[in-house]
Amino acid sequence: MAIQQQPLQILSVSRGHGEWSTGLLDCCSDVDTCCRACWFFPCMQCETADKFGWCCCVPMLDECCVVSYLLRTSIRQRYNIPGSCCGDYCTVIWCYQCAWCQMHREVKIRTSEPTTIQVVASQLRNA
Repeated sequence: MAIQQQPLQILSVSRGHGEWSTGLLDCCSDVDTCCRACWFFPCMQCETADKFGWCCCVPMLDECCVVSYLLRTSIRQRYNIPGSCCGDYCTVIWCYQCAWCQMHREVKIRTSEPTTIQVVASQLRNA
């Protein structure tokens, strides 16, 4: 009795992108982010930039909300979230802290979950 191994099958399943994981005004959906925004806002900004792969000091250079706008646009583009550059800038101008909380939650959620899962299936067969 010989055992034959069938060829491996590799299936990739990608988690869908599409929308922001949380809404702009969902500040209370993540108590940790909400507390950081209330009491340690600059630290939360630096942590968000760092988790996203930017230098943690970049938010301290946020003149006229340009850094906030660029980070929000980059997050949206990386995770294929629909929107526009104009919408990003208006959001950070009119809802600065809420925009940062949303970006912090998004980066926190997206970096804690794998975006692609590989499943390797192998079948042994008796011949």
